[in-house]
Amino acid sequence: MRPGRFLAGCVAVALLVSCSKGFDPSDIDISVFGAGENWDNPGGDWAGSHYSRLGDITRENVAALGLAWDYDLGSNRGQEATPIVIDGVMYTSGVLGRVYALDAATGRELWTFTPEVDMQYSRYACCDFVNRGVAVADGKVFVGALDGWLYALDRKSGKVEWRADTFPDRSRAYTITGAPEFAGDIVVIGNAGAEYDTRGYVTAYDIRSGRQAWRFYTIPHDPKEGPQESRALEDALKTWSPTTRWDIGGGGTAWDAITYDPEFDQVIIGVGNGGPYARAVRSPGGGDNLYLSSLVALDRQTGEMKWHFQETPGDSWDFTAVQPMVLTRLTIGGREHSALLHTPKNGFFFVLDRENGKPLAINQMVRTSWASGWDLDSGKPILTPEYSDITTGPKLVFPAPPGARNWYGAAFDPGRNLYIASFLDMGNLIFLPPKSIHAPRRKLGLNAGTQSVFTPYLEAALPGLPMELQQAAQSLPQWQWVKEKPWSSEIRAVDPVTGKTRWAISRDGWQDRSGVLATRSGLAVFGTLSGKLVVIDTDTGKVLKQIDTGRSIMAAPMTYKVNGVQYLAVQTGWGGGGWGLVPEYSAAYAKGNANRLLVFRLDGGPVPVPPDLPPLDPIPAPPAQRPGVTPQIIAQGSSLFSQNCSICHSNRPRASLPSLQRMTPGTHTLFDRIVLDGLLLQTGMPRWDDLLTPDQVTAIHAHLIDTQRKAFEDQSQGRPAAKAVYSRISTSPTTY
Repeated sequence: MRPGRFLAGCVAVALLVSCSKGFDPSDIDISVFGAGENWDNPGGDWAGSHYSRLGDITRENVAALGLAWDYDLGSNRGQEATPIVIDGVMYTSGVLGRVYALDAATGRELWTFTPEVDMQYSRYACCDFVNRGVAVADGKVFVGALDGWLYALDRKSGKVEWRADTFPDRSRAYTITGAPEFAGDIVVIGNAGAEYDTRGYVTAYDIRSGRQAWRFYTIPHDPKEGPQESRALEDALKTWSPTTRWDIGGGGTAWDAITYDPEFDQVIIGVGNGGPYARAVRSPGGGDNLYLSSLVALDRQTGEMKWHFQETPGDSWDFTAVQPMVLTRLTIGGREHSALLHTPKNGFFFVLDRENGKPLAINQMVRTSWASGWDLDSGKPILTPEYSDITTGPKLVFPAPPGARNWYGAAFDPGRNLYIASFLDMGNLIFLPPKSIHAPRRKLGLNAGTQSVFTPYLEAALPGLPMELQQAAQSLPQWQWVKEKPWSSEIRAVDPVTGKTRWAISRDGWQDRSGVLATRSGLAVFGTLSGKLVVIDTDTGKVLKQIDTGRSIMAAPMTYKVNGVQYLAVQTGWGGGGWGLVPEYSAAYAKGNANRLLVFRLDGGPVPVPPDLPPLDPIPAPPAQRPGVTPQIIAQGSSLFSQNCSICHSNRPRASLPSLQRMTPGTHTLFDRIVLDGLLLQTGMPRWDDLLTPDQVTAIHAHLIDTQRKAFEDQSQGRPAAKAVYSRISTSPTTY
């Protein structure tokens, strides 16, 4: 049991006395691996293993698994949380930081909490306004809201006990999408926003009062502003260029996967990418840029750094290290180690010693063009800048920004020594527009700098790219990779020490990735975007059962026991990175994206599958262009749309946000008020009058009228709709 969950369970007098005397890490039994009847944090147990010791649902009886109850989450956005169950009560989070408390046996609603979120912050959420879970301890439920407030709610009533403003500077585009983490008498939360203009940090708060205990910044500040906040940052400063663009922020946000390690009484954080992405823009002159894309261990009581390990030195490709980690013990080279398992975006599987951060094993899991391998002795990658240095021209870099791995939890079965997780093998044509190199900071705006096209779309998109980009892409050695295998996505069972795959199951598309649950009874469970809940044999990878839910699933399932009955639960809903484009193979495309919590048991009933959506309405005829609109203005609008809008608006059918190629006459009439005045702010459409002028909004509108006209003409003449070209930051990378 993790420390926060220890506190959550302080119901007996003896335990209450223990809690009143303060927290002792030795109270946590780290010899017990896996969750029991309770599932007391999003990762399940103290180790974050997504592994359950329950065994009532087995290979032999899983065919009888059916729906016990379900619950409407009241949203049509991304659902990434894994519920917590403690003593028969389920707690989970939804979009923006909503919290639900439910009877875990029946689904009866006990209470809900909806934070009063400033919806302007939806503009700064690069990947939908998702939330990845709650924490429960000290009679409270803790959740981070999108706009930066950390709430402590009474566990029985949902009443706010205290709240803390976690943002030190609201002139920067911070958000919260991750789950809090407990470490004894503190709760730790990070933040997101590295694509914008932020400087990363994590903050610890006293669980009883909400008073700040400590804060650790992940990267240095401008040395002209005075000494750094810690010795660790003074050391890190040496790895940044003297001409660093401190004005932009630097990035390094820790947006998820904060983990408490009770064995060494340390909080381990994964640090995100740099801002801007390219080191040549962010830190001209080079340097490793600590502690970007690193794992950092902090003393629980003081917040001082104990060790660090940088997984991607000098990151220029959005290779965050913020993916969930698993704590365990492994025998390597005849010696038992307290180990940390981590598979970040960059394509490698890291096994680190938790005592000192030294690498014990590193294995390549997908194609990587930025590095060919690792030197274990030095702890440094073998870099291949000839294939990845975007300052010398466009490059085909593998992996792509969605990463070989991302936020969805992996499961580790200690008895079988298997790490079971989704892996994506995909690259991108990435380039640095010349104008990005010396671009001024865009306050509260995207400052990523690079543009890219993902390899599943590259061959089809190539004729529409500037000739220079076409020629550059086809001349690169990795072009053969694109032709042979533009992508693959799999659920794999992997030996963490050797990196060898025991079995693999192919997914339906590159976006089809999800969290995994493993059980002692030899089952692994995951969901698909097509709406299937899949149960497989952990030993063989054989599919034992598929339940058609009619709802896209990304979040990791979990399991628990109430009154002698084992249940299995998962939240449904498509969103997150790439959320603006709903894949045609997904249930969200065919049946809509109404979010539900689904809970199963043996001898349960069928799942009510939603009906297919009706055919798309025809694209309406657009209005005439405003007087004075020229091709130059339309081209300017295209560039502005790519820079400001396309990260959310894919303009594809059935996306969570409306396709702006299908605007009605009324929407066209109100366009300026919507964009500049925030007419639809409360529905999630922020105002843009701080970044865009009326003339620029007119240009964007002219571009959208033009694209709607072309789509309307294609429709009228029976031509097929243009295929989607999805990329990172820009969906129209034509500004090279």
